[in-house]
Amino acid sequence: MGVEHMKHLKFFIFLCILTFTVSCGQQRRYIQYKVKKGETMSKIAQKLDMKTQDLLRLNPDVTSEPKKNSFLVVPERKLNNFKNKLKKSSEIESDTISNNTIVDEKTKLLEELKEKFEVYEVKKGDTFYSFKKKFNLTRGELLLLNPELSKGLKVGQILKIREKQVEVVADEVFYDDYILNGNSLKVALLLPFRTSKYNIDTLTTKTIFTKNATLVNIATDFYLGAEIAIDSLRRRGLDVELNVFDTGSRRGNNLNSIISEKGLNSNNVVIGPLYSEEIQKVAANVNIPVVFPVYSNNQSNFHSSNIIKTSPEKSVFREELERYLKANFDEGNIIIVSDGKSQSLRTSNMLKSSLEFGTMANTVNILTPKDGYIAKSKFLDIIKPNTKNWVVIATDNNIIVGNAINSLISLPEETTVKVFTYDKGKVYSKIDNRKLAKIGFTYVSDEFVDEESLSSRTFTKQYLKKNNALPSFYATKGFDITYDILVRLASGNDLNTTFKQGASIRVETKFDYRNNNRENQGLFIVQYNKDLSLSKLK
Repeated sequence: MGVEHMKHLKFFIFLCILTFTVSCGQQRRYIQYKVKKGETMSKIAQKLDMKTQDLLRLNPDVTSEPKKNSFLVVPERKLNNFKNKLKKSSEIESDTISNNTIVDEKTKLLEELKEKFEVYEVKKGDTFYSFKKKFNLTRGELLLLNPELSKGLKVGQILKIREKQVEVVADEVFYDDYILNGNSLKVALLLPFRTSKYNIDTLTTKTIFTKNATLVNIATDFYLGAEIAIDSLRRRGLDVELNVFDTGSRRGNNLNSIISEKGLNSNNVVIGPLYSEEIQKVAANVNIPVVFPVYSNNQSNFHSSNIIKTSPEKSVFREELERYLKANFDEGNIIIVSDGKSQSLRTSNMLKSSLEFGTMANTVNILTPKDGYIAKSKFLDIIKPNTKNWVVIATDNNIIVGNAINSLISLPEETTVKVFTYDKGKVYSKIDNRKLAKIGFTYVSDEFVDEESLSSRTFTKQYLKKNNALPSFYATKGFDITYDILVRLASGNDLNTTFKQGASIRVETKFDYRNNNRENQGLFIVQYNKDLSLSKLK
């Protein structure tokens, strides 16, 4: 059923329900009928003692057989007559049937709700103010999940408080780590330590620390994390020979010497260098996998088939958000915030077309700035109360992002929004996390740390014990990349084979090369919670 057809159907049902609500004195009244499994239009018409043609006339947008749990508009009198026939034909007394049915239906409804939502039964004395204190939910947020509250609170009502967060991994296959008994590996680590006064052949941890005592150098931190990965694999029985080389400065001659003199092809894999032009030079001179351990704007230009890109392309972030929105947005409005520049508008229009086709959104609008900012009134013209409003920020412009978020956190109480972005750049670090939490800020990320997970706690403990410091971002990356590449090679298979066997999640990085054996596309969907914690939604 198309989006436009669905809109007409919703509007038609709304008119029917409205007629039923405000015109009780009229002879004909209409209500909704929930379709059961296996029912067809002709069977439903027969059940209600009416012509199939008349039922189709009341539901003009039903062009094929109705789906289970969808709703049809039917005459109330016809449905009541059918229920009365059921009661009369039963051997059990009608009042017993009625009571049991009510109990059974309420229990069934409650169980169904509990599968997807946290629920609460309204008690005497409950008010919207008490819900605000108890659940940290505004009246508008409650109305969004429970539209019937527009008529007020009633004792015994079952309210949906919030959706249960379930990680969606049904479509993913995860790689099963396996180390072939007796296997051994040689790995070359090429990093710019710039310790030119030391002999490359005798590079040691002490040498590295002498030059970079503060642990802020990317190469040093990456190396320290890689060391923990190799230590872990050795404890699991893998024989690893680590060869560390200093590539020096970008203008130096170190890399040429390493390529010509150090026999890199005798290794199973090369990790590094960090510069895009150097990784291409190494890859062109060896016939083994070369792992690029950082992100570069130039990485889309890599053409050597032996380069493994561990950081997803920026276009993949947008595609991941599109997939998430399509899978999770059922109805309501989507607003895309653009900065009005050609690249942002091009991306926003692509996103708009994709979401109009792939979701049941009532509207998908693009907002652009006037005089350098987007007025709050422009949001209020589009964002509707008591319905789902999802806002996608498709720009990293400081003024527009800050302005948009300030507008969205100050909407009327009955109006709620959820804000998304696929490009969480530095601009968001300048925004108070309490503001981001208030709008359920959700973003695509190539990192997520669950500090309570076993892998995270084990890595932190090992790193702290060995280096007397907590691991930095690049130390964790050094561990994740080195461990993932080596444990896959430890299986005895080549990397391409293991990439096809599934994705993997290490301490804070997801590796998924299944769609492209050379490019990681592993990403997370991360949400700010109201208590300022982060949740991984996918």
